[in-house]
Amino acid sequence: MAKVVLENVYKAFPSRPGLTTKVESGQPGETEPMDPKPTGRKPTGRKPTGRKPTGAKTTGAQPTGAKTTGGEPTATSVLKRINLTIADGEFLVLVGPSGCGKSTLLRLIAGLETLTAGKIWVGDRPVNDLPPKARDIAMVFQSYALYPHLSVYDNLAFGLRRGRAGSDAPGSPWQRGWQHLGFSLTRNLPPALRHIPPQERQIETQVRQVASLLQIEMLLDRLPRQLSGGQKQRVALGRAIARNPQVFLMDEPLSNLDAKLRAETRSQIVQLQRQLGTTTLYVTHDQVEAMTMGQRIAIMNQGQIQQVATPLELYRAPATRFVAEFIGSPPMNFIPVELKPPVTVVHHQFRFTLPEHWLPKVRPHHETTVLLGIRPEHFDLGSTAVKNLPVVVDSVEALGSDTYLTVHLLDSLEPLQVRAKPDQTFGVGQLLHLSVHIEQVHLFTSTGESIGHGQCDS
Repeated sequence: MAKVVLENVYKAFPSRPGLTTKVESGQPGETEPMDPKPTGRKPTGRKPTGRKPTGAKTTGAQPTGAKTTGGEPTATSVLKRINLTIADGEFLVLVGPSGCGKSTLLRLIAGLETLTAGKIWVGDRPVNDLPPKARDIAMVFQSYALYPHLSVYDNLAFGLRRGRAGSDAPGSPWQRGWQHLGFSLTRNLPPALRHIPPQERQIETQVRQVASLLQIEMLLDRLPRQLSGGQKQRVALGRAIARNPQVFLMDEPLSNLDAKLRAETRSQIVQLQRQLGTTTLYVTHDQVEAMTMGQRIAIMNQGQIQQVATPLELYRAPATRFVAEFIGSPPMNFIPVELKPPVTVVHHQFRFTLPEHWLPKVRPHHETTVLLGIRPEHFDLGSTAVKNLPVVVDSVEALGSDTYLTVHLLDSLEPLQVRAKPDQTFGVGQLLHLSVHIEQVHLFTSTGESIGHGQCDS
């Protein structure tokens, strides 16, 4: 088990073939053309086009991502200023929308991609320059990546046979080689005629322990095509567990499963991680998985980490509008309002006063337009009053356990989401007055930074 530390990690990809990014002083530096390889072709005698060389310098790592020189893109920044520490034995979930860089970050840690800048530590050693097999990391892929021609047993044993299992077996390398050859030639014979070397007995012990842990002992003789999706996923997990690595990396391993099996498997993964105590980084775009599985969650957007916190802290005290909108289903509602001294929220359809502990937070924003954030579950039905929101019902979704309403303010077509009690009935076009849980509201600047939330967070 080991702590994982990411220090100022950057990743950029060349925007055109034939370019490679170069790093100087730990920052994304410049993009230069790759050294041409001899092709054996004769010169074509073409005239110069007059175009400038594309290997121009690019500096910094801007959120926009694309680097340009003279109007031509040279490199695209995928990850920018990633600083993250995963504690020894922690289960940390990396969550964000598609394309935000989650899987790229996982591949950098595994050694499947090359860093542009920064450092990655696993335990007490930097692994930037180590090949994947030397990092003592196991990765579970979205596509399972099982060998279709190998049985479940051989899929579980594959990494052990290729890795360090049995390397301390007695005898010289030549003796171990002959023993392995004898095992390969006799493995399909009846059990009494097979030659099983000591290292293979050790591997069999580990494989059967993992199979017992995952409850797949009855599947060891099957081929992957004979397994269900959930069984394939457990075999993929077992192959990673069998190696007993310092770190598990999981790249959306449940995305191919149906909803019921996904819920069952995610609880199994959490229980396994607690039993093993292995440091785990789990990537998903599903916020329900993130909230139910992670001890902490790191939220990413556009190649940058927005906030790292426990699930409830992210829900109760989001640092940005993006985090507030991403965590929670349905997402948080946002309404432009004006702040009036001392602590009054003003909209031309409603107005209410905030508790006194808001004063130090809102004072710098007096007489400015900010965003009022209200989660769907923090509305109640109320009466006609200045502090309540007059809305019209656009649609009703009755799910049995909850009823979800889509509504809009009288003078606005911007939709708002409301979660109501299941025993209440509503009709499209109905006029409602919604009271707000004042102690649960959030305020954000026009650029998306949090001003504060209703619960006192001094």
